Amino acid sequence: MKKIILIAFVIFTSIGFSQSAEELFAKGNSLYQRENYEAAIEQYKLIDELEMQSDELYFNLGNSYYKLNKVAPAIYYFEKALKLNPSNADAKTNLAFANRMTIDAIEVLPKTIFQKFSDAVIYKLTYEIWAKIAVAFSFFGALIFLLYHFSYSSRKKLLYFNLSILSVVLLIVSLSFAFKAYDYQVNKTEAIIFKQTTEVKNAPTLNSDTVFKLHEGTKVEILDQIDDWKKIKLADGKIGWLIADYLKEI
Repeated sequence: MKKIILIAFVIFTSIGFSQSAEELFAKGNSLYQRENYEAAIEQYKLIDELEMQSDELYFNLGNSYYKLNKVAPAIYYFEKALKLNPSNADAKTNLAFANRMTIDAIEVLPKTIFQKFSDAVIYKLTYEIWAKIAVAFSFFGALIFLLYHFSYSSRKKLLYFNLSILSVVLLIVSLSFAFKAYDYQVNKTEAIIFKQTTEVKNAPTLNSDTVFKLHEGTKVEILDQIDDWKKIKLADGKIGWLIADYLKEI
């Protein structure tokens, strides 16, 4: 009886949180429409504190900060939206507008054919979606194998055999894409500079030489961390160290 009561409590609590999040989201949208962007941000952040993440939530947060001309948090939340849903076209468009507000003009290093293919195909979908595609191909291959096994026509057997080979190839490809997307989304750590102006050092100490400066809104890749310092890499290949508190991981 105690277990039943506990389960019921958990269910009703979950429903309560879900309804609360929906109400907060609706309230935030209403405040945004009335151009009360700071109040809208407060509502959206309450949802984030419930750990109910979604690309729509982060997209709305990015829009709210963009309306307030706060470049770093705007870019940060657009990037978080795209990390959850790389195919969010609105987030990509608004991120491009927000990036125009940044000071640092960083030239991206030329990409190889494989890197371009990865950006255009593999990273367009999350690793969860690629994994689901792989599972779909595995079921398709199993079905085709059964049709091959129970078919008596030589022409149909040849067709089913070729289709089964194709399904196995597509299964392997989608699995490799899933692992590639997982490595990119989970293991690659990126961050946004929140400090208005910061000096990037050639070593993790205050008295080391400054190699270049960065401004708020710039996106960097985190390579390493020592104490309160993080080693970062820019899109143009430059590497240096800055204080960890000056950036926020996506």
